[in-house]
Amino acid sequence: MAKRQLLMMGIRASFHTLAAVLVAGVIFTALFLSQNGMPKENPQREGVSNVKESEGSDKECNLFEGKWVFDNESNPIYKEEECKFMSDQLACGKFGRKDSSYKFWRWQPHKCDLPRFNGTKLLERLRNKRMVYVGDSLNRGQWVSMVCMATSVITNPKMMYFHSNGSNLITFKSLEYNATIDFYWAPLLVESNSDDPTNHRLPERIVRIQSIEKHARHWTESDIIVLNSYLWWLRPHMKTLWGSFEKLDGIYKEVEMVRVYEMALQTMAQWLEVHVNSNLTKLFFMSMSPTHERAEEWGGKTKQNCYGETSVIDKEGYHGKGSDPKMMRVVENVLDELKRRGLNIQMINITQLSEYRKDGHPSIYRKQWETLKESQVLDPSSYSDCIHWCLPGVPDVWNQLLYAYIVDHHHST
Repeated sequence: MAKRQLLMMGIRASFHTLAAVLVAGVIFTALFLSQNGMPKENPQREGVSNVKESEGSDKECNLFEGKWVFDNESNPIYKEEECKFMSDQLACGKFGRKDSSYKFWRWQPHKCDLPRFNGTKLLERLRNKRMVYVGDSLNRGQWVSMVCMATSVITNPKMMYFHSNGSNLITFKSLEYNATIDFYWAPLLVESNSDDPTNHRLPERIVRIQSIEKHARHWTESDIIVLNSYLWWLRPHMKTLWGSFEKLDGIYKEVEMVRVYEMALQTMAQWLEVHVNSNLTKLFFMSMSPTHERAEEWGGKTKQNCYGETSVIDKEGYHGKGSDPKMMRVVENVLDELKRRGLNIQMINITQLSEYRKDGHPSIYRKQWETLKESQVLDPSSYSDCIHWCLPGVPDVWNQLLYAYIVDHHHST
């Protein structure tokens, strides 16, 4: 009897030991699989960029915060002399600029990498679609940049179509992809007396602050719309018209700069809210492009400007007087209010990254209306263009940011 009890106790002890080993094995296996064998849950929301983030970062990447890195291996994406659509206003090499470092800077966000531009992927994304840039000469320069970038992968010139007849609209089309990339001249977005694409150097600027249909009907039904407007508003007051240019009974009033800018953007927002289908159209607004007209702002000599600059500003957060924070807040407020009403316009914040690039402007190395005279070339402090940008150059990065949203499906935080 005693032997039988001892035997039963031994069996129970063995059973408990075996059970404990099995339970421990199950727990260990589960932990191992969860850490190594099973796929981890994607911490990013659906549609968020697959841009690689820095180790230890669990936030979505802010593409607009970063630094410029010199990179003469992967940049530039295209060559100035090989782009058939290059503008003389931006072709700095053609007009005598000898240094070339401005072509080789790459934008490096702090916590991730900006997706490498792929012209074939862009054209595939734009297959049977229309992308249109709407705005002023800075947006036109960005359009030139995008067309140069896209056509760098097109080897057959017969597969490209270009049309410009002096009107507000310039068209580029890749025939293979039936992909259209247009530019539409509307420097103030709303109707103005500066709407002629060539004859707009007028002594007095006037806007019809509540009228946008004249322009918007040409681009409202596009698949991707890239808007900009800032530079042309930079004057203390703007003459504003309620009425028509054709009739004499209109009401004119001088309106302060920030307020009239806000009124114009509200007109734009109201039009877009009514006429754009957000399920079909992607909307972008380029923030203000800074100027570099006073060298003393970045530690240079007084009465000098961007002429002769060959390096970037390396002080993080540098902010010159060529961009107005009040105007930036106006854009943010209008876009935020529009988003609350159900229509999203993604702002591409190019301002801070462009602030660093005092080296990127044409200065005297360009032809705008006519080639500079020798006396003007010898007076760069008076005749330098420190507003627009050489190509290849800074606008290529603006387009890489657009590419991240259009092709790589990046979402902002």
